[in-house]
Amino acid sequence: MGKNLIQQRRGRRKGRYNVPSHKFRGEIKYSNKVELKGIVEEILHDPGRTSPLAKIRLENNKTMLILATEGTEVGREIKFTENKGDCEKGNILPVGTIPEGYPIYNIEITPGDGGKLVRAGGSGATVVSHDSKKTVVRLPSGQFKTIDSSCRATIGIAAGGGRKDKPFLKAGKKYLAYRKKGKQYPVVRGVAMNPVNHPHGGGGHQHVGGPSTVSRGAPPGRKVGNIAAKRTGKR
Repeated sequence: MGKNLIQQRRGRRKGRYNVPSHKFRGEIKYSNKVELKGIVEEILHDPGRTSPLAKIRLENNKTMLILATEGTEVGREIKFTENKGDCEKGNILPVGTIPEGYPIYNIEITPGDGGKLVRAGGSGATVVSHDSKKTVVRLPSGQFKTIDSSCRATIGIAAGGGRKDKPFLKAGKKYLAYRKKGKQYPVVRGVAMNPVNHPHGGGGHQHVGGPSTVSRGAPPGRKVGNIAAKRTGKR
């Protein structure tokens, strides 16, 4: 029979494999209103994110949370606008109105989704070029992505950069850092396990023992290794 794989236990969304939602301050999405102004009231730490949050007090006296821009301070004015003349750090504009070469983050993939791309602390994309209704941006990975020009983004770089410069120094620190986001650490290799624990386990030495490529429709107890791989091996 064997034991449940870690993926199977994680799929049940219980206990140690469930993301602790109470550690997130709230959902980070852009407002649906186009023309808005607000003042940064407070800079907040969010244990579930790598970037700090800025609490904005809007003109209608409501508050909202956004990912803080590098260099943001309390009392700064933030604008949600479509005006090309307001291309200042921290303002939220459609990417079609942002000049080429400007750094941006928290980019929408489809207009109105609230921001999906480039949200990690210290990350930033670059506006490359504009077409009639499309804009090309260069993501931190180096990939070029074409999106609708009406998708919004924040000008600047997400605050919280340099997080990876400080070493963890001990395994317990890394375990706690991963635990905040519902991730597992350390992760044990399948070939280091016994046959009862993993399909790759057992044998006289550590080896997979068979094809490591499995189909997309493989059952949960078998679905490990290169899942639905088009090809494997050295290129």
